[in-house]
Amino acid sequence: QVRLVESGGGLVQTGGSLRLSCAASGRTFNVYAMGWFRQAPGKEREFVAAITWSGGDTYYADSVKGRFTISRDNGKNTMYLQMNSLKPEDTAVYYCAGRWYSGNYYSRNEYGYWGQGTQVTVSS
Repeated sequence: QVRLVESGGGLVQTGGSLRLSCAASGRTFNVYAMGWFRQAPGKEREFVAAITWSGGDTYYADSVKGRFTISRDNGKNTMYLQMNSLKPEDTAVYYCAGRWYSGNYYSRNEYGYWGQGTQVTVSS
């Protein structure tokens, strides 16, 4: 079992920045890649970014390319999401997710581990 705990959410003004963290514990050797998803009220949970744990290959949704940066610290078993130039449409609950195989990193159905989520609110 892998446990994921997010932190770093909060309230920020348009154009501001936040950095989310996701700490993994437990059987982390099973983790092949991790990702960030977000869900706004009344909307589907959507892919934001993903990173492979060993090679550090990264994947981004078009809506966040150039503004968000995903990274990981293998020694700390922690993943990060640096969010810059935030917009009101980035407001959502952000979830950390883990998976134990490669495949379609954009599909939430292929992630088996999930955190509890952290709220990000961007005011206009």
